[in-house]
Amino acid sequence: MELNLERPILFFDIESTGLNIATDAIIELSFVKIMPGNETRVKTWRVRPWDYIGNCQRKVNPSAYEVHRISDEDLEKEKRFFEISDEVETWLDGCDLAGFNSNKFDLPMLAEELERVRKYKNKAVRTDLHKMRMVDVQNIYHQLEPRNLKAAYKFYCGKELENAHAAEADTMATYEVLKAQLDKYPEQLKNDVGFLANFSERQKIVDYAGRLIYNEKKEVVINFGKHRGKTAREVYETEPSYFSWVENGEFTLDTKQQFTILRRQFEAEKAEARKAAMKKLTDKELEKSVGSLAEKWGSGKLF
Repeated sequence: MELNLERPILFFDIESTGLNIATDAIIELSFVKIMPGNETRVKTWRVRPWDYIGNCQRKVNPSAYEVHRISDEDLEKEKRFFEISDEVETWLDGCDLAGFNSNKFDLPMLAEELERVRKYKNKAVRTDLHKMRMVDVQNIYHQLEPRNLKAAYKFYCGKELENAHAAEADTMATYEVLKAQLDKYPEQLKNDVGFLANFSERQKIVDYAGRLIYNEKKEVVINFGKHRGKTAREVYETEPSYFSWVENGEFTLDTKQQFTILRRQFEAEKAEARKAAMKKLTDKELEKSVGSLAEKWGSGKLF
């Protein structure tokens, strides 16, 4: 079954130097864009992983190399992520997103690379991945037929996945699996990206690392450490320095950015409240002054 699309959906997959979002980097990024009408566009980048603080190439973790077989030498002449970020954002513009296990790794890794461009290259980044709908095909798979991409491809498409862990092969396989899922589960699934994004979402998170989540009241809640379970607003009111601690700590840039957004929101609300209080006080003082003048100049004539 072909996808019923109102706008393009971008399937993507990432290979990286390792699995630590905060310290590792993208070395291969593949996009498969499906247009309304099912025209398919494919773009794959090899990326030189960059340490912005050390101003040098990041090394590929040996355990990661054993999976994707991309070496440090393979990447030495490739462009760095900040050098392709404009093109990456152009591909992302106006799209919904889809991937396999992307909510847990690929999406936060892509967000981290974009935040690095913003922070270390002082470059405007227009893409806000948090506002884009994301269909995680693995979550659909695990809810309906719990297992990995290779097994899903065999189960739904009846074929062996050749060249697994090559970003483009994995991305194309993910696209085929989602279409096969729509064929197999017509009663449980709707051919609608909004439905699929909601169906494949496990927990309502604010940042991709899951340090901030939404509760049933749609309030932002701290999801780690000593303040776990408390709303962000409650923590800000009782310990505002906690936000500064996070913003300067060893957290992903995306997590820091979401704490910064919340802090600025709360600060703006406090400033607005102070402004309103001042205005109210001014109005009272004005009323008192007018009353005083009226009492003093009972005739209504000032001169």
